[in-house]
Amino acid sequence: MQPMTSDQGAGIVGTGIGDGPGPEVMAASSLDSTKVYSSDDEHVGEIKEIMIDVQAGRVAYAVLTTGGFLGIGDTLHAIPWSALVMDTDAKCFRIGLTADRIKDAPGFNKDSWPSMADPQWGAAVYKYYERDPYWTGAAL
Repeated sequence: MQPMTSDQGAGIVGTGIGDGPGPEVMAASSLDSTKVYSSDDEHVGEIKEIMIDVQAGRVAYAVLTTGGFLGIGDTLHAIPWSALVMDTDAKCFRIGLTADRIKDAPGFNKDSWPSMADPQWGAAVYKYYERDPYWTGAAL
């Protein structure tokens, strides 16, 4: 099944519909701790946060937490929202990169968050995931 997509949003696949207004509109808090699987079907982590660009009124990126134990020693990754596909049947997100490529992605720790306001950092993240930056709509 092909994902329902928009130019900037996460895709949606599956026929599962849960309680509430989803899957097209969901509370950000309801997506916390949702598992994320790579293109080679490996569990690579969970959604920790969904970051909002307040001025643009859009999701800037999702924060994927990988590794660690009980939040200690984990690495955080900024994942462009458009790089994720919500699988409503499996109740998870999928990303079109292999587990190794995700593990090699630039990351940060909970005490040193990057600034999406830095256009070079933001553009580099979107380029790594082969997505157009949401703030420009321009091709990479």
